[in-house]
Amino acid sequence: MPTGQHLISGEWVAEGELFSNAPVSGAPESFHAGTPELVNRAVEAAEAAFPSFSALSRSERAAFLRKIAEEIEARGAEITEIGTRETGLPAARLEGERGRTTGQLRLFADHIEDGAYLDKRHDEALPDRAPLPRPDLRMMQLPVGPVAVFGASNFPLAFSTAGGDTASALAAGCPVVVKGHEAHPGTSQIVAKAIDAARRALDLHPGVFSMVHGGNHAVGAALVQHPLIQAVGFTGSLRGGKALFDMCAARPEPIPFFGELGSVNPMFLMPAALASRGADIAKAWAGSLTMGAGQFCTNPGIAVVMQGPDADRFADAATAALAEVGVQTMLTEGIASAYRKGADHVSQAAGVQGLLTSVCEQRNATPYLYRTDAKTWLANEDLAEEVFGPLGMILTVANAAEMQAVAQSLKGQLTCTLHLDDADADAARALLPVLQRKAGRILANGFPTGVEVCDAMVHGGPYPASTNFGHTSVGTLAIRRWLRPVCYQNIPENLLPADLR
Repeated sequence: MPTGQHLISGEWVAEGELFSNAPVSGAPESFHAGTPELVNRAVEAAEAAFPSFSALSRSERAAFLRKIAEEIEARGAEITEIGTRETGLPAARLEGERGRTTGQLRLFADHIEDGAYLDKRHDEALPDRAPLPRPDLRMMQLPVGPVAVFGASNFPLAFSTAGGDTASALAAGCPVVVKGHEAHPGTSQIVAKAIDAARRALDLHPGVFSMVHGGNHAVGAALVQHPLIQAVGFTGSLRGGKALFDMCAARPEPIPFFGELGSVNPMFLMPAALASRGADIAKAWAGSLTMGAGQFCTNPGIAVVMQGPDADRFADAATAALAEVGVQTMLTEGIASAYRKGADHVSQAAGVQGLLTSVCEQRNATPYLYRTDAKTWLANEDLAEEVFGPLGMILTVANAAEMQAVAQSLKGQLTCTLHLDDADADAARALLPVLQRKAGRILANGFPTGVEVCDAMVHGGPYPASTNFGHTSVGTLAIRRWLRPVCYQNIPENLLPADLR
């Protein structure tokens, strides 16, 4: 059973006011809420750990990542048991997410052992060059320092305590301080135990990892504003992420805030694909839209279709498929309440037709489906806002020009999807340059839920999908968030970092 304590520099600490988790079954458990003072202790320990941890060889850090994965797997049954109770997610989903979590830890271990991420460059000295000689110049990427990570509500494993932000930061050589999410503190604590067990097994500095359980806004503010924190990783709401982003920018020494804030992930159905297999696409869309009660940041909330009989058949098929989906449990009552409010807001907008609506209470959610046209959409910016949950909207356009206008109107997205047949190539070719500027990942004939963890993946995009369009929170490129280039000019060989000699 969880003890409700924080992990601060290798010690379990019972300080702070008590709060309770909200399991879907069984009695609530008590946890100590974080405080600014606890944050300070954790960050100072991380700074103390930085010299020795960043100086480890790449193989030593890789061994640490692999050991964390082993320790998480050893606690797999515990994690699944409390994770299902705290989040309402099914055991199979959590077991799959645990596999993704340990898989990305091992992926980053392999990645840093390869060494290509260091981007090493060497321009040899040219002492006889005229009119001026060139010095010896060597460059490589170095870790930035202690990193703050905010656990996500919707991924209690893969985007939380030992998730991609933590894995990539540790791989880079940066100690990590995690602010655990209050929606699943028991799950977070067991994973923190796994990380600490790995640290102890390899006799690393205790400040290399700390976790403070969620507290009030002052705790998050204390973390991002601490002068020793050098970068922040965040996955969550636009409102919360924007507030933290502004704090990072307003610091006396501004730091990068890598926030993944979600999007509506529109799908564009090209005419030939809509005519030939619109019903099949609609059924598959319903499955993607309701996966995990729609609580994915890549949830495809918008389907853009050309008006006419094919669009009507698509709408009928989507409505029928969604009507078969039963009641699902959402992650928290707060998320469920926000989902219902978002659905109410959409339903009350002028020019929006409800195709499938229902009544759900407490942590329960059922699908909603709406339909509107391009003119209504373009005149009401609120319709382009994400509703976190299994809510879909069909957006009909009169012609290719209106489809182009809809694409142009989009804010930054994590994903955009094209459904197309061979006959749609010209139409898709005209749309693709717009979508390339709007999203970090563009799909053809698929659905964006399910993000492959690999070298080529981009999970980010222009604002507000993320706060830094040049980076990703999934895939091996995520490590670049926690590195900075350093150039060494005429430094003697025996003083250079081992990787540059």
